Amino acid sequence: MQADIAARLVTLNRQFYQTFAPQFSATRLRLQPGVRKVLEKLPLSACVLDLGCGNGELARQLMSRGHQGAYVGLDYSPALVEIARQSLPAGSGAVFLQADLTTPGWETLAARPTEMGRSFRPEYALAFAVLHHIPGAQLRCQVLSALRSVLAPDGVFIHSEWQFLKSPRLRARLQPWERVGLRASQVDPGDYLLDWRAGGAGLRYVHHFSEAELADLAQDSGYSIQDSFLSDGQDGDLGLYQVWRPAS
Repeated sequence: MQADIAARLVTLNRQFYQTFAPQFSATRLRLQPGVRKVLEKLPLSACVLDLGCGNGELARQLMSRGHQGAYVGLDYSPALVEIARQSLPAGSGAVFLQADLTTPGWETLAARPTEMGRSFRPEYALAFAVLHHIPGAQLRCQVLSALRSVLAPDGVFIHSEWQFLKSPRLRARLQPWERVGLRASQVDPGDYLLDWRAGGAGLRYVHHFSEAELADLAQDSGYSIQDSFLSDGQDGDLGLYQVWRPAS
């Protein structure tokens, strides 16, 4: 994908999540079953980096489970970051920061000292429904390489990708690229434009990953796949979850 097209798609999603932050947050008041499955196995003392933290629901769930490790959540929507900050009481220890993963240098922000005065070296990095909003294999590799640089030596990266093509309801919401001034030939195979209908009309870029494509992405960005499972949705297959570790 050409860099200028990727930049346009990043801008499209950035504008969407800023414009529809309250409406989007209202639809994300509970965690998906796959996310809950991951959290059940997360050590209470783990240092957690939450990429695309949104309205902070994951942090709230962690704290309700008695999590005592450091937590830093990043999101590129200032409005969602503010919602997340207001959702937890002062003194919770959770830190929410505005950062764009597609902009070089975000990883230095993630590694800054926490409010508890300690440098932050995540043992677990979580990115639920995030990678599919990053356009182009080159940009995804840049983000994942930056993440690898801040993960603890034995760190784990757990992420999920939306398998929306399995849902007839979601397939009906696919839109032609011409609605945003692009042609299908300018984007990558697996790239789609989805509409939004809650509290107004909006458009988002999203990529549909196959397991083979994720395997290539892991190898190209220096990770090995440890586990993979499907969850979420009526049939339990609307989210593809994977556990990666930095390759030795």
